[in-house]
Amino acid sequence: MERRGGSYNNNNNNHGEEERQQQWHDHDAEQDKLMVEEAFKNVPVPPWTKQITFRAMATSAVLSVIFNFIVCKLNLTTGVIPSLNVAAGLLGFALVKSWTTLLEKFGLLKQPFTRQENTVIQTCIVASSGIAFSSGTASYMLGMSPKIASQADGGNTPANIKSLSIGWMMAFLFAVSFLGLFSIVPLRKVMILKYKLTYPSGTATAYLINSFHTPKGAQLAKKQVAMLFRSFGFSFVWAFFQWFYTAGDGCGFSSFPTFGLKAFKQKFFFDFSSTYVGVGMICPYMVNISLLIGAVLSWGIMWPIIGTKKGIWYKAELSDSNLHGMNGYRVFIAIAMMLGDGIYHVVYMIVTTSRSLVQQYSSRRKANSTVSSEVGNESSQIVNFDDQRRTEFFLKDQIPNWVAVSGYILLAVAAIIAVPFIFHQLKWYHILVAFSFAPILAFCNAYGCGLTDWSLASNYGKFAIIIFSSWVGLEHGGIIAGLASCGVMMSTVSTASDLMQDFKTGYLTLSSPRSMFFSQVFGTFLGVVLSPLVFWFFYNAYPIGDPEGTYPSPYGLLYRGIAILGVEGVNSLPKHCLTLAIVFFAAAIVVNIIREVLQHVDTKCKIYRFIPSPMCMAIPFYLGGYFAIDMCVGSLILFVWEMKDKRSAADFAPAVASGLICGDSLWSVPAAILSLANLNAPICMKFLSAATNNKVDAFLTGS
Repeated sequence: MERRGGSYNNNNNNHGEEERQQQWHDHDAEQDKLMVEEAFKNVPVPPWTKQITFRAMATSAVLSVIFNFIVCKLNLTTGVIPSLNVAAGLLGFALVKSWTTLLEKFGLLKQPFTRQENTVIQTCIVASSGIAFSSGTASYMLGMSPKIASQADGGNTPANIKSLSIGWMMAFLFAVSFLGLFSIVPLRKVMILKYKLTYPSGTATAYLINSFHTPKGAQLAKKQVAMLFRSFGFSFVWAFFQWFYTAGDGCGFSSFPTFGLKAFKQKFFFDFSSTYVGVGMICPYMVNISLLIGAVLSWGIMWPIIGTKKGIWYKAELSDSNLHGMNGYRVFIAIAMMLGDGIYHVVYMIVTTSRSLVQQYSSRRKANSTVSSEVGNESSQIVNFDDQRRTEFFLKDQIPNWVAVSGYILLAVAAIIAVPFIFHQLKWYHILVAFSFAPILAFCNAYGCGLTDWSLASNYGKFAIIIFSSWVGLEHGGIIAGLASCGVMMSTVSTASDLMQDFKTGYLTLSSPRSMFFSQVFGTFLGVVLSPLVFWFFYNAYPIGDPEGTYPSPYGLLYRGIAILGVEGVNSLPKHCLTLAIVFFAAAIVVNIIREVLQHVDTKCKIYRFIPSPMCMAIPFYLGGYFAIDMCVGSLILFVWEMKDKRSAADFAPAVASGLICGDSLWSVPAAILSLANLNAPICMKFLSAATNNKVDAFLTGS
């Protein structure tokens, strides 16, 4: 899933969680629209240099380490990443507020904690954790490794394999991660002031920060922080307790056959993961149900049926993980659904963007108004005090366009020179073509994100894999070239839409565009350094990429599978897999069309809300349904809570969910240290059938 900050993320779109977040804060948001700047009328706005403080940068760095561990763990398990905005906002506010309160008691406070500084912290943290996703350490980079290549069993030539190394990973990220920031800067005033794009994630983040700095909001924030830490403590202790029972493979609560051993074999069980219970509380109900539907359809129906064709459709001697055997159906049908869903959303976004631009142009012509190069006469668009004050500060500190354009060109030239040294399969002209199209795609993605809150960066990355891998060819290392080009495209497009979200947040909190840009750059720098380091920590502590292990890293194989399709075509697929892939590709498009039509036609019953998401359905095709069950448990907890006390759930559910995610995820750090030190758990709790248990007893007793 994909996005930082505002919504759940499944390596594709990130519409959804923000929908819930805005429902949670609807009442407060309406009040903010009416009175927020009136409430802050007498509060001085610090200059942009005072918004970027040492304590803000230090807090951002500390929390970035924590959130990079969380996102890395989620990437390596299922790739489903929820919004961490609430946790980032609450923790950032709590740390700095506690520090400033302490200094104030001793009369040492020189600068009060402002919402602008809070915005800088929030921007920095989510920029850093965003790089943890777009860096591709658990997707396209991992797909280059020998281990994933051995599972794919296709294109395993020296030119199509690259051993992972922290040196080249970090160098590559430095080369490509900053371009997106410069590609979109010249359009900030057009997007925010002229087109007045909503950017739901950025808007919700701004309301959250604004509420923290009102007396009523500060009191609620204090209670939310307390709830988050209680939830964090429970989750961390529970994960620690579970560790004692994991002395061997298949041991512990995570292998508990909740629905019986037969269901467990088909990956239907509750694994007691508080991380994914928390994720389920944050993601919309329909996302979790879509995951469960996908698990039932694949592991409950399709794979058992295809399994009966072993020896007929594919060779009986092939292992379950071989792409020419059973695993081929799992991987390529999932890829087909993802590509179908992705193509639909890209086309939909292009149509929506084009239509919106035409409407904007037509309305301006009808109004007979002209717009200057500086966005035009903003005062004619100001309708209230809030807009006037926000526009004034948004235009106060400008980032010269020549800085953005020259910065993009210089960074692009540096990347064109550097990337071929890292990936000899890519030539300078491949990178030049990618960077020529990147600003256009960045604009489309940023504009579409402003309209719908959907970021399609990973879709553009998948298309880049197919295009560049087929262009380079198998003999010349097309698989590596395609995966590397995915990183070039995804990093550029993703950071561009993220920055525009931050400009929207800054606009609504009176934060300077310069401070937003600087904090995004600093957060990106932290992400570029931390993401490979954190991944390397996990990579050395655990068998990453093992389908049956703790960290299966599903997207490594899926992304390599897309590259194999690009270089080998459909010849790499097992029997009838192409037919099934085409059916599910078309089905993904049809389901999306049906949902879109119902959304416009059925305004009364709103049946479209119950149409499952093909992208979400595709994820368990490869992984199984265990994490979907965890997430549905989270949805059930939230549903019961909302039935009993809707206001309490709205105020505290995000904090509880964030605490569950943080506690369980951070236990992975001491667990990894114990693993590196060869300190194993003392107990193995394993579940056997009665017949197997009798055989074990007989063996142990010698009878």
